[in-house]
Amino acid sequence: MSGTVIVTGASRGIGAAVAAALLGQGFDVVGLSRSGTALAGRGIACDVTDEAALRGAIAEAARGRRLVGLVNNAGAHRAHPSASLPTPEFEAVLRLDTVSVMMACREAHPHLVAAGGGTIVNIGSFFDRLGVPGNLAYCAAKAAVAAMTRVLAVEWAAERIRVLNVAPGYIETDLNRDFLAQPKTQAWIARRVPLGRPGKPEEVARLVALLFDPGLGFLTGETITMDGGQGMNH
Repeated sequence: MSGTVIVTGASRGIGAAVAAALLGQGFDVVGLSRSGTALAGRGIACDVTDEAALRGAIAEAARGRRLVGLVNNAGAHRAHPSASLPTPEFEAVLRLDTVSVMMACREAHPHLVAAGGGTIVNIGSFFDRLGVPGNLAYCAAKAAVAAMTRVLAVEWAAERIRVLNVAPGYIETDLNRDFLAQPKTQAWIARRVPLGRPGKPEEVARLVALLFDPGLGFLTGETITMDGGQGMNH
């Protein structure tokens, strides 16, 4: 094996696809999710917003193994008009989409150092640089993930830890498949996304797996947008 990689939110969607892609690359994969379900690799039940539970799960995943990577995929999207956005809802989005990323990186850090270095890939969103009505919390959370990626990449470079951020656009998963199948949505996608379709979890997973290639050792701190050209489309 090439070492162990932890993937959060690995029970479905992008996380499950990433776990499968990394397993196919020869890594030992440990998936963290609330259910503990793992379609690829081993699963550990963990609420990543619970600091003690996350610390314990990462320690368990690394016990007796060489931890060489972390993929912070767990997250959720909630939309709400900004003028009436409840503070607890704003905080809940940041807790899951941002604070859990910080905690996971921090808890994985000593294990990566002990392994002689490693790779962290955060799953952000192309919303990190867009002004999307009704998405104040989500846009803020994902912008913070991009900022944390840059800081950790610089701070941990001397320890041979690379940190990268993959920012997908609309990706078809079991959670949004019915919405994306609606004729009105399909027409909007065809108009707004230059490639004319949503992405697939497997496409994001291939990119994430590629970033673990040691031949890309000079690449760190960057946000790589994968949105079919939507974010740059005028």
